[in-house]
Amino acid sequence: MMKKILIVEDVEFNLDLLVQLLEDQYLLLIARDGLSGVETALNEHPDLVLMDMSLPGMDGWEATRRLKSDQFMKSIPVIGLSAHAMDGDREKALTSGCDDYLTKPINEDLLYAKLEFFLGD
Repeated sequence: MMKKILIVEDVEFNLDLLVQLLEDQYLLLIARDGLSGVETALNEHPDLVLMDMSLPGMDGWEATRRLKSDQFMKSIPVIGLSAHAMDGDREKALTSGCDDYLTKPINEDLLYAKLEFFLGD
């Protein structure tokens, strides 16, 4: 059975790229803001979440904190995505509950390696 990945991303270009990279191997769920990302995750129980950190409304930091405070979702890996590669961003993502962190533009090999690590396929 295909693993489910929730992509929480508001920028069309980034979303399209992730879908192209992942649609053949995974069942993809899409959310375009933090609040719908949290709701989708709680309803659909994905195997992993790719969470953009700068989202409209509720940002990725808060959405991740909410997911990780949920009894079921706290064990689901969240990989934070950000165009900001500034010092401290990785630590901030990990502190908010992300299990890992990738900067944009996404390095495909690194993305696949992280997915394999967390999903084991």
